[in-house]
Amino acid sequence: MGPAPHRPGAVPDERTALIGWLDLQRQILRWKCEGLSEADAHRSVIPTSPAMTMAGLISHMRWVEHTWLEVVFLGGDKTQNPYFDETDKDADWRTDGVPLKQLLMQYEAQCARSNEIVSTASLDDVGRHPDDGSGNPDLRWMLIHLVEETGRHAGHADIVRELLDGAKGY
Repeated sequence: MGPAPHRPGAVPDERTALIGWLDLQRQILRWKCEGLSEADAHRSVIPTSPAMTMAGLISHMRWVEHTWLEVVFLGGDKTQNPYFDETDKDADWRTDGVPLKQLLMQYEAQCARSNEIVSTASLDDVGRHPDDGSGNPDLRWMLIHLVEETGRHAGHADIVRELLDGAKGY
């Protein structure tokens, strides 16, 4: 793996800090995938969590971003998002052999879309989805949650990558 991503600046405004820390965690997830073979990207190394592969982590995080910013915040259609599949609680983790490169491109595109949404909204704006059960959080809350969840899964990626090939970093 190449050099670790860098932290955001030390004295930014609130929006820049939130997006900076979120972007850092996103970069760490992508960095943990560098140099992986296709077989390793889809290989399960945690017997009790078979969907938690590197490919599965990237797929899940793509759909997490979509869930919070396109569905909950903008009030978009949730039917295209496998997170809302009531028949399979791990549907957003399943990659069905989609190449890691494609999953990373989809994740990258979703992150860019998320940043675009955030750039034009107030941090005080609340979610618009009519049947959202999260209590109508504001954009600030959603971004803090995305930093937390992306960071947590970046930690999972650390462990998965080390179990796959011993690579460590950051």
